[in-house]
Amino acid sequence: MSEQNYSNHAQMVPGFHYVLFGVSFLTLIGAGVNYFGAMGTEGAYSAALIFVLTFAVLVTMFYGRLFALKAQDRAIRAEENLRHFARKGTLMDAKITMRQIIALRFAPDEEWDDLAKKAVANNMSEKEIKQAIKNWKADTYRV
Repeated sequence: MSEQNYSNHAQMVPGFHYVLFGVSFLTLIGAGVNYFGAMGTEGAYSAALIFVLTFAVLVTMFYGRLFALKAQDRAIRAEENLRHFARKGTLMDAKITMRQIIALRFAPDEEWDDLAKKAVANNMSEKEIKQAIKNWKADTYRV
């Protein structure tokens, strides 16, 4: 794997992000076509059930992904707070937002403090923080 940097740090899992989501979305479309074709016939109930269950699968996929990212965000916040405490003996500034903390995890220790102060003072976005990092610290665990 090449060295991680701003332009290649986003990770996608093709089997989930493309295949599973794509198949589920296409199944929803097919179930919708089936339902509208079956309206007014004996098969309408079964077609509606298939459509609703397919929709439920998509909603479950969405929330499953959302819940996993929230858990990773909490872990990142705890890791960065520990990292800051180990270096400075204090917790991070309470004004730093979660999105800023997530971006700061890519900053090496020598850049972290100045970048965190600038992030709070200038209300920097996650993208701006990541672009301001000079020596990228890879994080290959978050997907």
